[in-house]
Amino acid sequence: MRAFVKITIGVLFMIGLAACSNKEGDSDKMEEKEETMTEAIPAGDFPKQFLSGNYERIYNQFSESFKNEVSLEEFIGIGEQFNDGVESYALISEMSLPEVVEYQWISEKDKKGIRAYFSEDLTIEGLQVLNITANLESDEVYTKNTYHMPINEPWFTFWGGTNELINYHYAHEPQRYAYDLLMKEGDSTFEGDSTTNESYFAFGKDVVAPLEGVVVSVENGIAENTPGVDTNTDQPAGNHVIIKHDNNEYSILGHFKKDSVVVKEGQEVKAGELLGLAGNSGNSSEPHIHFHVADSAEWENATSLRIKFNVEEPIRGEVVEGF
Repeated sequence: MRAFVKITIGVLFMIGLAACSNKEGDSDKMEEKEETMTEAIPAGDFPKQFLSGNYERIYNQFSESFKNEVSLEEFIGIGEQFNDGVESYALISEMSLPEVVEYQWISEKDKKGIRAYFSEDLTIEGLQVLNITANLESDEVYTKNTYHMPINEPWFTFWGGTNELINYHYAHEPQRYAYDLLMKEGDSTFEGDSTTNESYFAFGKDVVAPLEGVVVSVENGIAENTPGVDTNTDQPAGNHVIIKHDNNEYSILGHFKKDSVVVKEGQEVKAGELLGLAGNSGNSSEPHIHFHVADSAEWENATSLRIKFNVEEPIRGEVVEGF
């Protein structure tokens, strides 16, 4: 249920240029080869270069701090093992973050994923390769009801989609098709002090019912976390509202601001009706909305259902609207 905006995965590093070839030969050819070796790889060419085994060129685009942690030989070993059996990688998500752009690629069999962070000058600031969960049979089963996103203005999809690369919830059945929604202005989700909830654009924004139903569970008294400092793993949903809909489907909405929930258990709500305000309670690293639909109100032991929306199904990196 957390949102992760800060780059905390993989490794952090800056660009370095490849060494020149030391072979003797025609000076023009040497200069041409040197230019090729030292030219930074743009994000669009990264998967091709990685799959082609141009590990040294990629490695030389990392920072000295990364090289101190991982040798070229180790990086080559990781790349060769990871690329074994892969024919191609396709871009599935591109997302602007403060000072970097995140790119995510997935293999043709949807089993392996690459996540990389490129700065404006093509410095690779972070890199992660991972085996992912994808293409489960449950992807074919949608909710019987049609839902709106629980919002009434544009929000940003930070986690959402049908594989683990673009939706970290996906590996966990009770939350598999969950969404985490943030608010962004430019590339940032806040302005000012990053450790103050009020600095975040999402904090205090309206959260509304995604469909008509009956409220079956409410929590309203859990304290806010300090953004980027602590989370409440003992009460993962934080302040929350659970709504029962037709066809025994249940909306789970989490991380409300303390004392902001305005509905009560047993209350009938209409689609688009105010439930409360977005906050940073529960297992949350910064103010955001968590939303998913399950087959039971006991969501931690339930099965998450892929949501049929009134609009095209959003994924990580896309802006969405509700009502």
